[in-house]
Amino acid sequence: MKLDRGTIVLVELDPTVGHEQRGIRPCIAVSDPEVNADQRFPLIAVVPVTGTPGEGALYPQLSPGKSGLTKPSYALVDHLRSVDKRRIRRIFGRIATDELAAVDEGLGLFLGLDA
Repeated sequence: MKLDRGTIVLVELDPTVGHEQRGIRPCIAVSDPEVNADQRFPLIAVVPVTGTPGEGALYPQLSPGKSGLTKPSYALVDHLRSVDKRRIRRIFGRIATDELAAVDEGLGLFLGLDA
């Protein structure tokens, strides 16, 4: 399965523990598409999406439209996780280039890659 970075996919996140996002929800694919396509690697890195507003670089806003989202939403960068590709239920669309850049900025901050 080859998914470009920034693709919105519907993912079954359960079971979860504690404050992890749960349920079946849209997520942004953020791992390398070449790695995603390689059958040796059954996992894909995703950032869950929510309709609840967040503040700061870890919660960039996402627009409805070509992404497949139906309302203004927010990426939950601090909920980054790897999931088995079999958890993906549907592919929606892609977020805009500037939105993916904002997600990448949040990932750099969250993972300490900007240091």
